[in-house]
Amino acid sequence: MRLKILIAMLILFANFPLILSQQKKKKNQEPCSNATTQGSLNACYCERAHKADVQLNDVYQQLLKTNARDTDFIEKLKISQRAWLAFREAQLEAIFSDDTNPRVTYGSVFTMCQCIAQEELTTDRVKQLRRMLHSSEGDVCAW
Repeated sequence: MRLKILIAMLILFANFPLILSQQKKKKNQEPCSNATTQGSLNACYCERAHKADVQLNDVYQQLLKTNARDTDFIEKLKISQRAWLAFREAQLEAIFSDDTNPRVTYGSVFTMCQCIAQEELTTDRVKQLRRMLHSSEGDVCAW
């Protein structure tokens, strides 16, 4: 299993300059397409994950404020959010599980990959909370 991952990573590294040049040709550039080193890719994707966390906190605080009078909802929302945070951490551990150390298995791309996964999970949660925040009266299946 580790050998397969190592081979995949070597192929990725060998094709990385080609991938970057193709990405730059696209009209709608991918995030972090201007990063040219692994360190700058790590920094860029981790900054995106951080921004997603800030966005998550903002939407969560808006939900708390908007629903401040509904103490039952607030209590359940807090329970839900704590459970979701535990899920996110467990999910990241599952994605990057390894008998020894994922940093050894993934090498220098580990940080970038982990931040990409964290951003994706967090963005999904932001969408869920926004749906709750912007539900309209009459939408009987609104969250």
